[in-house]
Amino acid sequence: MGMIERNSRVTLFYRIGLTDDQVLEDNFDDEPMTVTLGCGEMAEGLELALIGLKAGDEQTIDIGPDLAFGYIDETLFRALARTEFDSDIELEPGLIIEFVTGEGETLPGTILDFNDSEVRVDLNHPLAGQTVRYSVKIVAVDDDPDEPKVLH
Repeated sequence: MGMIERNSRVTLFYRIGLTDDQVLEDNFDDEPMTVTLGCGEMAEGLELALIGLKAGDEQTIDIGPDLAFGYIDETLFRALARTEFDSDIELEPGLIIEFVTGEGETLPGTILDFNDSEVRVDLNHPLAGQTVRYSVKIVAVDDDPDEPKVLH
């Protein structure tokens, strides 16, 4: 049975949460997700934690900000004109909105506070600065796309 390596294609169930047992995302009751390690689809710490596992393995690991979603970068706090927001969006502190950069990339931003003229936004990843708890169950490891190694 194949073990996960740096460029493996991995099918897995996952749960992402915080160390206080708050669950943020969970696909254990849905379809498993398939990712290729090394392509930036997952946090570096999770990818590293998967190396050496094989189909059928389960693991829960706490990953610090350095390998998860980074530390809070104060330069990513921005004040934007209130007019840049659609009038039908009901702003409230803590609301996460998707922003589009000048290069066409999207990134989440969290509303900090606002008034009639400006909105203060935190463009750090919403989980920046936090230790994240990942739980995974490996369904399949595919190092050769023509011969998937699936757990039945």
